[in-house]
Amino acid sequence: MEWMLMPLRRYAEFSGRSRRQEFWMFMLLLLIIWIVAFFGIMMMGAGALSMAGANADGSPRVAGMMGMFASMGIIAVILGIVWLALLIPTLAVQTRRLHDTDRSGWWLMIYWGPAILSWIVNIAGAANQSASLVMLAGLCSLLALIASIVLLVFWCLPGTNGPNRFGPDPLGGVGNLSQTFQ
Repeated sequence: MEWMLMPLRRYAEFSGRSRRQEFWMFMLLLLIIWIVAFFGIMMMGAGALSMAGANADGSPRVAGMMGMFASMGIIAVILGIVWLALLIPTLAVQTRRLHDTDRSGWWLMIYWGPAILSWIVNIAGAANQSASLVMLAGLCSLLALIASIVLLVFWCLPGTNGPNRFGPDPLGGVGNLSQTFQ
């Protein structure tokens, strides 16, 4: 639990380095949060849908359907707030993990650039019903997928031994055995 919560204590700390254990335990915490949220949404949706049913005369119960959509809207707002609250520590721990492999945090932009562009183009394509914009959004999504694989490889690599340009080794080693035993 200590490793899972460490990035929350280092909420917006983008400098320094994070070891793999801190990074992956925080990613596990995020996975658990989203799995619990998913099942919560499914249970609320199923409960509201069961209330929707039909009246004795066969007409649909509008109040039940409206209740289902209202509860889903509330859940969407709550999930949006949780996502925004966890975005900064997630970006910070991802940046520190890249720092541990002696890479700049700007490497995150190989994912976020195409992902944000894809969202913008999707919105514009839906508004204009343009096939070329939809294709461009698909290409941006493909680039974001490839970039996420590249970042995943970087996050799995071991950190550099000893201090690097981003700070001391989070494992505590100095990197050179002659320096260690002086």
